[in-house]
Amino acid sequence: MLQPLDAGAIATRNRVWMAPLTRNRSEPDGTPNDLNVEYYRQRAGAGLIVSEGTQPSAVGKGYLNTPGIHTDEQQAGWARIADAVHGGGGRIVVQLMHAGRVSHPDNTGEESVAPSAIAPGIDMVTASGEQPIPTPRALETAELPGIVTEFVDASRRAIAAGLDGVEIHAANGYLLHQFLADGANTRTDTYGGSPENRARLVVEVTRAVAEAIGAGHVGIRISPGSTASGIAEDDTTGAYEALLDGIGGLGLAYLHVLIAPDDPFVGKIRSAWSGALVLNTGFEKPTTRDDAVSLVTDGVADAVTVGRPFIANPDLVTRWTHDTELNTPDESTFYGGGAEGYTDYPTLEG
Repeated sequence: MLQPLDAGAIATRNRVWMAPLTRNRSEPDGTPNDLNVEYYRQRAGAGLIVSEGTQPSAVGKGYLNTPGIHTDEQQAGWARIADAVHGGGGRIVVQLMHAGRVSHPDNTGEESVAPSAIAPGIDMVTASGEQPIPTPRALETAELPGIVTEFVDASRRAIAAGLDGVEIHAANGYLLHQFLADGANTRTDTYGGSPENRARLVVEVTRAVAEAIGAGHVGIRISPGSTASGIAEDDTTGAYEALLDGIGGLGLAYLHVLIAPDDPFVGKIRSAWSGALVLNTGFEKPTTRDDAVSLVTDGVADAVTVGRPFIANPDLVTRWTHDTELNTPDESTFYGGGAEGYTDYPTLEG
């Protein structure tokens, strides 16, 4: 667990990685601020920090006070975060998350877009309170190259900001996952229907980003069978097999999978993927030290991403190294607010 791991071009000093965690504490315009800089600096001991979901475009925004990386001001904010994490000896990639239909016009000023005009059936917190998410507009086929360009442009900004790479978010019910999922994608063009067609946009985005910044700086996250954010999949394997076929030879830094470790599909992924395989098994319950040790020692994964324990324990790797007591996360401060429950958790050193 404490051994270094070279994930493509990203040299990580251990295999306990920080999972992407939406915390809703950036500026209203999506610019990272001083509080964000301190939060990530404190957690530089992670083998790799995967940032909170970060929109590659204005329409890609889902929640309030989430960061973006599509303006000069946002890029400058991320440059400060990269400097702070690198100053602590850490590595960080920015997770590129286009929310797609998991959005609200009150948060973006724009109509939401998706593969098909199907609402997710969930509510969204807006400045005026919680509201049902409206039905999105189905993207025209001619618009899809523009989505690819948004991811490419954001990736170039990430590298220009000094970040170690990007993670393409194709999980948790957001736009790219919506294309993969047969319950959200009912298109009749070449981006819908068969597993290969449903995987097409994700393959195109991944290939284009890899070409733009180098495959060794690119990871991708998937969540086969997830029901997060109102997503539904009857076919929980076909599109993912097509996706792995389409990106398997690129030489990506890593594949990040949100999945139960006993899911039979894990073995198929392991055999099909030749690069670093990173598992996030703590969606329903937090990953424990024993879980992480077992996954890496048994060869199920090359690294493990951990969420809630990193929220409450900036020095989680040190605590797990010495098997010491952990701080308990305060769930009431997970989303929004200031320093409380964000940058004020104590370390072992006080």
